[in-house]
Amino acid sequence: MKLLEGKIAIVTGAARGIGEAIAYKLAEHGAHVAFTYVSDSSAEKAAQLEQKIKALGVKSKAYKSNAGNFAECESFVNDVIKEFGTVDVCVNNAGISKDNLLLRLSPEQWDDVMNVNLKSIYNMTKQIIRPMMKAKKGSIINMSSIVGVRGNAGQSSYAASKAGIIGFTKSVALELGSRNIRCNAIAPGFVETDMTHYLKDGDGAKAFLEKIPLGRFGSAEEIANTTLFLASDMSSYITGQVISACGGLNI
Repeated sequence: MKLLEGKIAIVTGAARGIGEAIAYKLAEHGAHVAFTYVSDSSAEKAAQLEQKIKALGVKSKAYKSNAGNFAECESFVNDVIKEFGTVDVCVNNAGISKDNLLLRLSPEQWDDVMNVNLKSIYNMTKQIIRPMMKAKKGSIINMSSIVGVRGNAGQSSYAASKAGIIGFTKSVALELGSRNIRCNAIAPGFVETDMTHYLKDGDGAKAFLEKIPLGRFGSAEEIANTTLFLASDMSSYITGQVISACGGLNI
């Protein structure tokens, strides 16, 4: 059974890693998918994903757009509405990390992380709630992190941005619940992606694994499955929640 047959989904930051897995998973379940990438170096991967999704028999289009830029988000969503008609699901996945001890963290590093991770959530949600309110339905899924729940040394900017997403998610859920628009967050734990490969290298890997009750790192596919659940009607009575897909790390 396809859980998203005919739905229109947006996924930001989908050229690789968790975003790529999410875009493909939603398409597997019948959604037409518009997704973004931000750098020229990701253009080829984005084009490949677009074709891979189209091969599933659904519509797909890759857009070069910076989620941290309000004007670009406005233009992107307007283009998606013209091309696809509406937006049923929005997955705010775009994110970066510029980890450093606070003593060494520069203002520029702080601002970059806040713009891409937190301001992007405002930028995108501000745009997609109009078509959702018109349709009186929708699912907004924001990618937070276990680090936003419990913090982590050397990641003050990342943790602050991801914690901010949680507060934003709960507030939007309260604002839009009466319009049948749901807003939830996912807090992944340590997931094997290009961004986290360093966690598996060296002496630190064992220490990370010892903190995870399931005894392993997560996969992008597992985060995509959680996203699918929140995007679909299987979670129709769930809003304002933070789903920790972290192998028990939050216990």
